[in-house]
Order: sequence, then structure tokens, then C-alpha cells
Amino acid sequence: MARPKTHRMIHTPPLYKGFKPIGARGRDLETIEMSIDEYESLRLADFEGLNQEEAAEEMDISRSTFARLIESARKKSSQFLIQGKGLVIDGGSVHFKENLVQCHDCHHIFTMRMGENLESCHVCGSTNLIDLAGGFGHGRCCKENQGAEK
Repeated sequence: MARPKTHRMIHTPPLYKGFKPIGARGRDLETIEMSIDEYESLRLADFEGLNQEEAAEEMDISRSTFARLIESARKKSSQFLIQGKGLVIDGGSVHFKENLVQCHDCHHIFTMRMGENLESCHVCGSTNLIDLAGGFGHGRCCKENQGAEK
């Protein structure tokens, strides 16, 4: 019997869920799906410059699991760049440490701890806010855990 998959720790949700080559029509593109944990492995290793052991610790996974994630993420990134495919970031069993919330009106982006509530934009006062972690399905796990604690 396979071990249950644990939630991988992700710092913040990606700012964008997809990318495509300029000039290509999205509906005509073959797309590659990169999981959020693959995205996080790229962010930690290639953007933040952490070694595999540090990055694995940050994600709360083994170093060998991190090595598999980063190898897969780099292959998908190279297909996107070299073959001109579309890239969609979605899926995976993840838990965000922090959330990004964007004001739909002034486009300001706020970083906040998970569980905090932001009722209005600090810049323009709008209540038209977009929860970027919620767009990846995050929140259900926290709500389920809260229900189990009561």
C-alpha cells in the first residue's frame, strides 16, 4: 500500500498560473502542466539559490524527493522555452505558508500569513480582492482541519 501524500510546504502561491509564447494563440498551443511543488522547487533552487538540502528542508520533504521535483521542473521549463509550448502551473498536494492577495481595482499585491483576513485594500479601500492561494484550492485543507478540531 502506498504512503499517503503529505502536503508540501510552499512559501506563497505563484503570481501567475500560466505562460505562453508571445504571438502564439493559447488555444492552438500544446500545454505542459507544472505542479505547484515543481514550481516551488524551481523558485528555491534557481531563483533563491538554495542547495538541494536547504530547499528540501524549506519544503518539508526529503532531499531525494526534492531532486526528483527539480529535475522534472527543469525539464518542463526547457520544453516551454525551447519548443514554444504553453505552461500551466496547477495541482499538487501543497500547503502555503503565506498568501498573496491582489486588489482587483488598483492591482496592488499584499503578502499575508495564512489564516489572516484582509477585508479591504490598504491602498484604495476596495473590497474587490482576489485570494491567489484560493485559486489553487488552498484553504480547503485548513477548513477541514478546523472542522476536525471543533
